[in-house]
Amino acid sequence: MTAASSGPRGGGRTPDDTVASVVRQWQAVHPGLDTAPMEIIGRINRCAALFQLAEHAPLRRAGLTRPEFDLLGTLRRTSHELTPGELARETFSSGAAVTKRLKLLQERGLVSRRADARDRRVAHLALTDAGRELVDALLPEQLAYESEVLAGLGPGTADRLGADLAVLLTRLEGVLGKVG
Repeated sequence: MTAASSGPRGGGRTPDDTVASVVRQWQAVHPGLDTAPMEIIGRINRCAALFQLAEHAPLRRAGLTRPEFDLLGTLRRTSHELTPGELARETFSSGAAVTKRLKLLQERGLVSRRADARDRRVAHLALTDAGRELVDALLPEQLAYESEVLAGLGPGTADRLGADLAVLLTRLEGVLGKVG
């Protein structure tokens, strides 16, 4: 598949990106294999990885990863204390990953932990003033950065892409969200 070739679905032209190269290699090894899912999922994964690596992104400049910011943002948007388990569910993260991230965020003075009065094993987490100020300062910057990244899409493309990804996500949450 080249920049001038049609994609397998929808007949549209696709750019000659890294995933297109990978698909061509697989098609050479297994010519009869339908690699169409790879073209979508591979691109979603590659885009997500590149967003994480962007050095000039506001989150990176603030010394945060996207998963750490998601924890902070969840505490900010819900405006009340959450347990680590609730944070894990809200951010689609494992309990171990949330525990590790929370430790780092606590060390930075962005999150506070309060033991439950009835069950000392349960922790209640909240943003500190510094955490709230950081989220409130970073969110507009991050959204502006993400808007700039998406600005290269043609008219209506971002809206269509958002709608199509919402359909995919709803399906995945319905099918895969029931696992575990």
